[in-house]
Amino acid sequence: KGSTFASSDTPIIGNTCLYGATNGKLYAAGQAGERFGVRNSGAQAVVEGCGDHGCEYMTGGVATILGNTGINFGAGMTGGFAYVFDETNDFVDRYNHELVDIHRLQAAELEPHRQHLRAILEEHARRTDSARAHEILADFDAYLQRFWLVKPKAMEIGDLLDLLNKAA
Repeated sequence: KGSTFASSDTPIIGNTCLYGATNGKLYAAGQAGERFGVRNSGAQAVVEGCGDHGCEYMTGGVATILGNTGINFGAGMTGGFAYVFDETNDFVDRYNHELVDIHRLQAAELEPHRQHLRAILEEHARRTDSARAHEILADFDAYLQRFWLVKPKAMEIGDLLDLLNKAA
C-alpha cells in the first residue's frame, strides 16, 4: 500500500510460478516471470502480465492474464484454458499457433465465459484492490473486445463449458 508505481507494470512473482499446481487460487496484482503456470493441472490464477512460455504444458485449471504475455504462450497446452487481455493488440503473434486456438469472447456461445471472466475480475479486485481489474470492470463491455479465450486445439468450446460448470 502507498506505492506510487503501477502494479500492473511491475513484476511481483518470479519464473515458473504454479509449476505443476494441482489446485488452489492465486491473485497477483502485478506481473509474473517466464513460464508462468507451466504444467498447471488445476489451479486458478490471475496475474497482470507474464513472460515467455506462459501456460506451457498446462493440463487443467484457468489462467487469467490481465496484460501482455511473452512469446510462445500455451505451447504444449492440452487442458484448461486462459483468458488473455491483449493490451498491445499483438497476442496473435505471441501464442503457440500449433497447439492452441484463440477466440474473442463476443460470440453468443461464449456468454458463460464472459460471466466467468467478470467474476474472476471481481474476485481479483476484491482480494488485491488491483487498479487494472477496477479499470476493466468499470467499462467491461469496452474492454471485453480485447480479451482472448485461449484453449487447446483438441478441446471443443462445449468441453470448456463443462469445466466452467465443474468450477462453479
